[in-house]
Amino acid sequence: MSLLDDFIVRAVLAGLGLVLAAAPLGCFVVWRRMAYFGDATAHAALLGVALALAFNISIFVGVLSVALIMAVTVSALSGRGFAMDTILGVMAHSSLAFGLVAVSFVPGVRVDLMAYLFGDILAVGRSDLVVIWLGAALVVGLLYWRWSALLTATLNPDLAYASGISPKREQMILSLALALVVAVAIKVVGTLLIAAMLLIPAASARTFSRTPERMAAIAMVIGVLSVLGGIQSAFTFDTPTGPTIVCVAALLFVAANLVRLLRAQVK
Repeated sequence: MSLLDDFIVRAVLAGLGLVLAAAPLGCFVVWRRMAYFGDATAHAALLGVALALAFNISIFVGVLSVALIMAVTVSALSGRGFAMDTILGVMAHSSLAFGLVAVSFVPGVRVDLMAYLFGDILAVGRSDLVVIWLGAALVVGLLYWRWSALLTATLNPDLAYASGISPKREQMILSLALALVVAVAIKVVGTLLIAAMLLIPAASARTFSRTPERMAAIAMVIGVLSVLGGIQSAFTFDTPTGPTIVCVAALLFVAANLVRLLRAQVK
């Protein structure tokens, strides 16, 4: 019997693959205040599911295509005089609604919407693991390759221009990475919880970090703890696994902020 025959092992590996990519990317989401951006891209994933089922193609390909289109569209609209919070809110909720309606029109297919909305990490198979880890490796490799340029463009766009770095190009690279994370995460935590796994570990790590690199590393650790604690808690309390992982991440966020408040009182 192979180790991967155990569905718990597959679930843990899937969760670890997701957070190792989502945590450092989430740091840029926090630094750039792109929470709505992540929501819009994640919610568009359900429309990708519907299109994939309608055209009988891979769910991963469908979700990646629509998430990438959404990310590129939002990037193109930014800085053009639009009220971005309004535009992102409209795009996020309308794409989710269109996705839900489109799924209902797919003939001869019964779709478990709960699995796509909230994830079904316990149903992850070997082929899913390959997709998740390949996608995570691409995201981590992309961030490692562009780390310095992405940081400069994020923290000081004027310095980026002076250094020959295009902030727009770096924004597009982040958009590509975000689309990849959304595509691999839909099986694990679903469209409604992807943004949470991007934001919460990074926001928790901010309390303990003095450098961007340390924040990314601590966010990974918090993400790993969230996955392991969430899967264990789901079995202990018989709760949905994806949402439970996010609940554990939220509790770690609360604990991190309590530590920050205690430190401030001691000083």
